[in-house]
Amino acid sequence: MDNKNDFKPYIPADKIVPEFTVTSVLIGCILAVVFGAANAYLGLLVGMTVSASIPAAVISMGIIRIILRRDSILENNMVQTIGSAGESLAAGAIFTLPALFLWAEEGKIEFPSILTIFLIALFGGILGVCFMVPLRQALIVEEHGTLPFPEGTACAEVLLAGEEGGSKAGSVFKGLGIAAVYKFIADGLGFFPSEIGYAFKGFAGSQIGIQVLPSLAGVGFICGPKISSYMLAGGTLSWFVLMPAIALFGGDAVIFPGEVPISSMAPADLWGTYVKYIGAGAVAAGGLISLIKTFPLIIRTFKQAMQSMSKKHGNTNTIRTQQDLPMPLLLGMMLVIVILIWLIPTFPVNPIGALIIVIFGFFFASVSSRMVGLIGSSNNPVSGMAIATLIIATLILKASGTDGTTGMVGAIAIGGIICIVAAIAGDTSQDLKTGFIVGATPKKQQIGEMLGVVVSAAAIGFVLYLLNEAWGYGTEKIPAAQATMMKMLVEGIMNADLPWALILIGVFVAVVAEILKIPVMPFAVGMYLPFSLSAGIMAGGAVRFIVEKIKGTDAEKKERGDRGVLFTSGLIAGEGIMGIILAILAVAGVDSAIKLDFSLPQIGSLIIFIVLLFYLYKVCMKKEK
Repeated sequence: MDNKNDFKPYIPADKIVPEFTVTSVLIGCILAVVFGAANAYLGLLVGMTVSASIPAAVISMGIIRIILRRDSILENNMVQTIGSAGESLAAGAIFTLPALFLWAEEGKIEFPSILTIFLIALFGGILGVCFMVPLRQALIVEEHGTLPFPEGTACAEVLLAGEEGGSKAGSVFKGLGIAAVYKFIADGLGFFPSEIGYAFKGFAGSQIGIQVLPSLAGVGFICGPKISSYMLAGGTLSWFVLMPAIALFGGDAVIFPGEVPISSMAPADLWGTYVKYIGAGAVAAGGLISLIKTFPLIIRTFKQAMQSMSKKHGNTNTIRTQQDLPMPLLLGMMLVIVILIWLIPTFPVNPIGALIIVIFGFFFASVSSRMVGLIGSSNNPVSGMAIATLIIATLILKASGTDGTTGMVGAIAIGGIICIVAAIAGDTSQDLKTGFIVGATPKKQQIGEMLGVVVSAAAIGFVLYLLNEAWGYGTEKIPAAQATMMKMLVEGIMNADLPWALILIGVFVAVVAEILKIPVMPFAVGMYLPFSLSAGIMAGGAVRFIVEKIKGTDAEKKERGDRGVLFTSGLIAGEGIMGIILAILAVAGVDSAIKLDFSLPQIGSLIIFIVLLFYLYKVCMKKEK
């Protein structure tokens, strides 16, 4: 069945409606920066990011339809296209670039300049869009009805149900406001502690706790009870099996990489000194396992991509809904970027490094674009692709004589660009799918995507500096799980001085999880992160579980879930924005001035968090009038 000939978009190809307007560009650029910053904060905190397409579309409808009294579904679609680019670029950047800050803190290199971060993000983002455009015909048009594109299709549904925009936008804004106020009262004023915990004296090395933050409840709700429980299982293994075992058998010994006796270490020290390496081994193995499992799909995808590019699609540029950016322009942009990567001293990359970026970039862009079509952006193994690139890039740079800190920085720069390429290519394909359903002009969407990349690339450097200044990467406040692990990998290959025994323990724990058919990545990330973080995420997952178990028709259950997802998207964005504001206050040195002299006891924090979870439940169960 040839679906592409049967399909009729919502706005017919021969109808021209407002699309790439000043309003849509302005709102889209603001949302790109806002969601980019919020997602950077979230990703560095919990090691995973969430899609911003649906919240961006909903907020856009709230502004354009309700406030501005305009009615163009394609304007709303343009807003979410530009806005979601910020979230994807942030997701790619935070998995790698904080490694540069960690080395700078250790005195090995200078801090990366804002310009360096901007160029890595910009080049990665533009290449991601350029590599995806030639694949649109094959993946979006010819495979319509075969590839589901979960987020892209869901976003189109939200846009098509535009008349509900007001109430839906209200849910997002409500979540945003509640989370911002909650975060400010907890961490800004210090009215109640945002993390509570208890170390068991009779079970040395273990500590139970929970971070009572809205964003964690939001992540748990969106990921669902299964993924949340896998993360909690990983945290349980680290904090109630591995750390007590290290405390029990370590005694007064001083074991590398620790510098003090194990008996004198608090649970947080045991986590920071030993378990982070075990967790890093598990995360690296999880990334590679997910890559190996999808390898047949990767090869098949790449073949199809090549075939689709070699075909001559007749009349592609005659119909509005089939216009792409011209191929000569894309090739010219790619060539300029490759030459700039080679020539700009910011990148310690030789011509071989520039070539690695193009080959791996196009390979992983085509893979990422198809993967999100099958399994959605949230399950796209971007960090696994980055790990594979990082290992190969480090080995090639070392073999070609670019070693030491220059080689390590070069490897992270290459890994950073590839990570952003994969993230943006996946986002572009989801957005083009949404556009295909609603009847957008692909060329305008592709320009919008690039615009979102430029704006968020300009902002991401400031966000990364701000968060590092305020709390420091690799700390409990901002664990930066993937970036710390990437740093360890590169150092280990370049200097051969990693605690390999700890990393290999993590690798084989991941192998056991895979044999037991446990999804390795959430389990491994749970092992790496503090237990309190996984517990906060599980709380949100538990609310989703209860909401889904209560009787009702399938349509009612779906509505409950959708209401919850919009509200929790608001929670995540609101806390992320307030997190950035608090970081600004911390850097300005005025954070202590607004702190209260007293704080509620831990039980107070728990009660407030339970009230928030109950309110989330009520939002989900509320019947539409």
